[in-house]
Amino acid sequence: MTVALKKSDLYSSLWAGADELRGGMDASQYKDFVLTLLFVKYVSDKAKADPYADVEVPEGGSFDDLVELKGQPHIGERVNVAIRRLADANDLQGVINNADFDDPDKLGKGKELVDRLTKLIGIFQDLDFTGSRAEGDDLLGDAYEYLMRHFASESGKSKGQFYTPAEVSRVMAALIGIKPDTPKSATVYDPTCGSGSLLLKVADAAPNGLTIYGQEKDNATRALAVMNMVLHGNATADVRQGDTITSPQFLRGSDLQTFDYLVANPPFSIKSWNNGLENEYGRFDGFGRPPEKNGDYAFLLHMIKSLKSAGKGAVVLPHGVLFRGNAEATIRKELIKRGYVKGIIGLPANLFYGTGIPACIIVLDKENAVGRAGIFMIDASKGFTKDGNKNRLRPRDMHQIIDTFTRQLEVPRYSRMVPLGEIADPKNDFNLNIPRYIDSSRPEDIQDLHAHLKGGIPNRDLDALQPYWDAFPALRSTLFNLLREGYSELAVDKSDIQARITDSTEYASFVGNTNVIIGRWWKSHEVVLRGISETTRPAELAADLGDSLLEAFRTQPLLDEYAVYEQLMSYWNDVMHDDVALIMGEGWDGAAKPRAARILGYDKNKKPKYESAHITFGTGVKAQRWVMDLIPPELIVARYFANEQAELDALEAAVEAAGQSIEEYVEEHAVEEGLLADATDDDGKVANKTATARLKAAKAEGADNDELKALVHVVSLFNAETAAKKAAKDARLALDQQTLKQYAQLSTAEIQSLVIDDKWGHRIATGVQAERAALIQALVRRLNVLGARYAQTVSDLDTEVEALSAKISAHLAAMGVDA
Repeated sequence: MTVALKKSDLYSSLWAGADELRGGMDASQYKDFVLTLLFVKYVSDKAKADPYADVEVPEGGSFDDLVELKGQPHIGERVNVAIRRLADANDLQGVINNADFDDPDKLGKGKELVDRLTKLIGIFQDLDFTGSRAEGDDLLGDAYEYLMRHFASESGKSKGQFYTPAEVSRVMAALIGIKPDTPKSATVYDPTCGSGSLLLKVADAAPNGLTIYGQEKDNATRALAVMNMVLHGNATADVRQGDTITSPQFLRGSDLQTFDYLVANPPFSIKSWNNGLENEYGRFDGFGRPPEKNGDYAFLLHMIKSLKSAGKGAVVLPHGVLFRGNAEATIRKELIKRGYVKGIIGLPANLFYGTGIPACIIVLDKENAVGRAGIFMIDASKGFTKDGNKNRLRPRDMHQIIDTFTRQLEVPRYSRMVPLGEIADPKNDFNLNIPRYIDSSRPEDIQDLHAHLKGGIPNRDLDALQPYWDAFPALRSTLFNLLREGYSELAVDKSDIQARITDSTEYASFVGNTNVIIGRWWKSHEVVLRGISETTRPAELAADLGDSLLEAFRTQPLLDEYAVYEQLMSYWNDVMHDDVALIMGEGWDGAAKPRAARILGYDKNKKPKYESAHITFGTGVKAQRWVMDLIPPELIVARYFANEQAELDALEAAVEAAGQSIEEYVEEHAVEEGLLADATDDDGKVANKTATARLKAAKAEGADNDELKALVHVVSLFNAETAAKKAAKDARLALDQQTLKQYAQLSTAEIQSLVIDDKWGHRIATGVQAERAALIQALVRRLNVLGARYAQTVSDLDTEVEALSAKISAHLAAMGVDA
């Protein structure tokens, strides 16, 4: 049986494949095995669905042929033969047959190798790529990137440079200015292309595609890039192997070939860049030669030389290129004077694999170089989230960089157009270090001496909260009275600040307005969402939802449109993308059907381990475990069985109350010489069994009447708890049975409403509400800080000190001690 190709299913299956190999080799090696099998499985499935697919699958060279080898003693050798046949049929020698599946040092010897490869092939066997279309749902490409990212993360400092984080790649693709009508014949080049992920993001940003060229020094990494191109539907990409500086592969006669677009993330600060350099190809003419022990400007000048006269590009380089002196300062000055540098974006530290140093994106533009009057700079170093031991750009960070740069928006502490005159000023001397031009540090929270002396809150601190007063014009006068010129005082108690805000008509209007905006925005997409089918393009759907949400909130006061956008996109990445993929693959009705939980593996006793189920009937191996991928049971219950859920809640509350009654009664009487002292077990606890046994013995002994009453009462409490638990369990079972039955009765329209309104729409609206609540909490915290800071003046403190001193003196006098 093939699994539904949800993103999370595919990812977990592929990573399980990696786990099968872990231990015998490091990530930089075992990635070749996993990615090769992914490639063979994909092209084999595509050939079944499309006889005219890009890759020919010969007899004896398909994934089905690998399946036939499972468990056979010579599996490793024969897998190599099958993959070699596939390589020979498609001129992919040295690309897909680099991994040796018969290597005992990496895969084990004898039975260990057989078992390992059999498991590995079995994992891929359960995946079905026949319906995967690179142009519609890039699920496979995303999976390849997922593996590359994890392999890069595990490969350590020196071996993770084959992969540029997808978020950075998307930003770079958007910054180079590809137009909607750019023809596919337009060229894009990456001189240090690694696994090709950056090139593919640029090609993906062009509606008509682009003609792709790439060069990579490492042959195994070049093989990854070629496979990546095929997996993404770009089999015609020209990716060559060789050192870009000493042996550039793309030439026109004796000159470097030039391209329309260029992107690159070259290795940082290579010391041996000129080893074997015999022909400079005019790259350094007019600029000067880069320093012997640092290759950053060697790569940058190669890129400049490789751009057409109207070419555009973006390159990632370490921050040092912006300010280092000597030969690099001379080159930088000439680049600025020629107008080639259009913009600079400072990125957060620790984004890239293999290095933790901060980097920047330099945007190049030859077309408009002559009239360039300034360089647009963005300090995006503060916008990121932690992701394991690395940092990562969030969707909001990416979109803000792209919006700000493409619209050339000047945002305080974030971005500005820096005139060339300012850069050339002797005090700057063509130094491009971003902090010289943009102060992104947070304003200092200054203590006001006059306020400490005379009381009151400085108006400048309140003025800093102007976005709130713009959103709620009457709020400032409600919360504050003018104390004296330049200072105000709270007109309400600090504990009442939040209530005064949330109870105001202005806040109610603000809440109502944002709710209307969200409702109107979501309603405008209802037809498109209901129309999700196998032809839907998920990436375009996400972009349409995100861009329209940004526009809806761009003019709204107070709320940060990028924070609202992040609520949508984080939910899209976590949940909606999987849901859309499921609907595309199985239709609305099929995607909503409950399914049996899958076996994930077996424990050491060979008992199956199941995935988490939403509803389970019974226990053990005979239990019925149901998984609801698209519509969680709680949505069914909320819409159709609210009364039954309320009854169950009441029964479960009764169970809790019964347990509480037992706990309180036992705590009171199960003490030394207490009425329940003889009803405890060896651990000093009272249970139904021990209480019942003691009651029987106590009656036979003719025990004290008070003890008998206590025992009868505690047994009755235990019996009441048992009855309450049974009632709750029966109600839970009945509700689960009703819920499961309801799935089969849902119409397509009901399924769509449950998903679009109750699941997706509700979650996004809740996210916006959370952003709104966070804003108010931030205001309340700030006003509480200011109120407490200046609540007592120095005079008040002096008076308090004098009173305390007088008390001490009085105590000393009473003790006969002279003060």
